[in-house]
Amino acid sequence: MQREHHYKANIVWTGNTGYGTKDYLSYDRSYLVRIENKPDFHCSSDPAFRGDKTKYNPEELLLASLSSCHMLWYLHLCSDAGVVVKSYSDNATGIMVETSSRAGKFESVTLNPFVLIADDSKKDFAISLHNRANEMCFIANSMNFKVYHRPTITIETG
Repeated sequence: MQREHHYKANIVWTGNTGYGTKDYLSYDRSYLVRIENKPDFHCSSDPAFRGDKTKYNPEELLLASLSSCHMLWYLHLCSDAGVVVKSYSDNATGIMVETSSRAGKFESVTLNPFVLIADDSKKDFAISLHNRANEMCFIANSMNFKVYHRPTITIETG
């Protein structure tokens, strides 16, 4: 049986400098993301597209979505399999290519999770669970580009 899950996000452009979108240089790329019962967060376009470098941009949010979805599935799979994860961090990177027509798309994202586990005997299995997490990740399954994984597993000492 297939289950549906529905999500809502409200995006509000806050970049009208008084002239609307009169021309490409006349407006700011700032906007708010509002999700019910959660704090607003301030966003902009990438600085390469006249955005504010101090605010989140859509490309960064895509990386964060992929990375966090993968992490949550990985932690779930580890807990089910008896792999005790003590810490997890990821330095995700992505490659987006802009065409001559100014359209663009991501070609790939690489997740670089750094995972600390409790038991050395489960290291190889812990590495293999990243493949399963990728298969399960809702966000990765929605992408039309390759998501690579370069995990580093270390063992807790003492």
